[in-house]
Amino acid sequence: MQCDFSGRTVLVTGGTSGIGLAIAQGLRSAGATVVVAGLPAHNASDLQGMKVAALDVTDSMAVESVVGQLDRLDVLVNAAGMIRRGEEHDLAVFQRVLDVNLTGTMRVSMAARERLAAAGGCVVNVASMLSFFGGGLVPAYSASKGGIAQLTKSLAIAWAPLGIRVNAVAPGWIATPLTQALQDDPARAATVLARTPMARWGTPEDIVGPALFLCSGAAAFVTGVVLPVDGGYLIA
Repeated sequence: MQCDFSGRTVLVTGGTSGIGLAIAQGLRSAGATVVVAGLPAHNASDLQGMKVAALDVTDSMAVESVVGQLDRLDVLVNAAGMIRRGEEHDLAVFQRVLDVNLTGTMRVSMAARERLAAAGGCVVNVASMLSFFGGGLVPAYSASKGGIAQLTKSLAIAWAPLGIRVNAVAPGWIATPLTQALQDDPARAATVLARTPMARWGTPEDIVGPALFLCSGAAAFVTGVVLPVDGGYLIA
C-alpha cells in the first residue's frame, strides 16, 4: 500500500485528542508534515514532531488564519467534533453541536479547497456509525454525522474536477473520552459488546489504517466513500 507521506503536508482538525490525534500520529509516522488544530492537548508529549495550532472550527476568521499559514496542503482530515449526550434536545445545544461537527467540517474544507486543488490533494472526514442510524439521546450528533456522510458524497462530486478526492471513515464504538460514560456503565457497555461481532471496543488506533489508506495513492480511484470501521456493529 502506498502509505509514504514524505513531502506532504497534512492538517488534522480535532487532532489534539482521540481519533484525530491517532490519525495525526499515524500520518507523522508515515513521513508527513502534520499540523494539528484544535483544543489544547491534555498531554503535549503526544504531539511531538507535529505543529500545533489552537482552533475553534466555528470561528471563520480563525479557520482562514490557520489554513492561510500553510504553504501547501495535501491532506485535510476533519476530525473536530463534540457530543452532548442527553442535552441535545435543547435547541441551543443542538445548534452548537451542528456548528462544530457539520458546519465546522464544511467551513474548514472550503477554506482549504484552493490549496488542496493545487496539490491534487484529498479530504478525509470523520463520520460515525450514527451516520447510518439514529440516537435518541444524541439528535444533534446523529444529525451532524448523517450530514457528514452526505457532505462527503456531495463534495466528492463537486470537487472531482479539481482533482480533490473526498472520503470519510465511520467509526463504531471507540474507547475515547466521548464514549467514557458508556464504557463506565456496565449494562450499556455489555449491550455494545453483545452486538459487536468482534466483541471489543475499538481503539483510536483502529481508525488509523483505514484513514491512511483513504489519504494514500492506493485509494487514487476512491472518492465519495463512507467507510465503516466498527468491528461489524452495523451488520449485526
